[in-house]
Amino acid sequence: MNATAATAAKPAALLLALYTAAAGAQAAVAQEHVERPYPVYAQPSDTLRQALNAATPISVDGKRFHGYTRWNVRWTFRWQSDASDRCRITEVTTRLRTEVQLPELRRATPQQRALFDRYLPALSRHEQGHVQFGRDAAHAIDQGIAQLPTAPDCATLERQANALGHRLLRERAEREKQYDRETRHGASQGARLGD
Repeated sequence: MNATAATAAKPAALLLALYTAAAGAQAAVAQEHVERPYPVYAQPSDTLRQALNAATPISVDGKRFHGYTRWNVRWTFRWQSDASDRCRITEVTTRLRTEVQLPELRRATPQQRALFDRYLPALSRHEQGHVQFGRDAAHAIDQGIAQLPTAPDCATLERQANALGHRLLRERAEREKQYDRETRHGASQGARLGD
C-alpha cells in the first residue's frame, strides 16, 4: 500500500505557574489544524501510482507514502496550595496541532483523474483516523491532569501531572501504530491503487 500516515507525538512542552484562583480545575483543548497539499502533475504515460510516487515529499524509513499526518500535544497547568500546603490542579490548557499532507492532482488524463477521485477520499479518511488519535491524546491528557487528586506538595503534583501526560502520549502512539498495522496503512479502508 502506498498510502500511510505515521505520526509522532513529540515531547510535550511543560510550562508551570502558580495560580491563586478559586475552586475546581478548569480544562480546555485548543486545536489548530493545517493541511499541506503537495502538487502532482501526472504524465499521460504514467500510472497514477507512478505519478504519486514521483511527486510525494513523504518518505519514512526509506519508503515513499502518499499521505502523512503529524500531531503534537502540549500542555500547561496551574496549581494552588491550601493552608496545609497540599497542592491541587486549578487549570489545565492543552494545545493540539495536527498537520495533514495529501496529494493534489493538478494535471492528469481523465482515467488518472477518475482513479484519483476514488483514491483520495479513502486516503483522506485514513489520515483523519490519525488526526483523531491526536484529539484523543489531547483530551485524555487535558481531563486526566484536571482530575488529578491533591498531592502533599506542588513538586509531587508537577511530577504526577507530567508523568501522566507522557504516559498517555505513549499509549496513543502505540494505538496509532496498531491502527496502521490493522488497516495496512489505509488499504483495508479503500486507500489502494489498482494500477
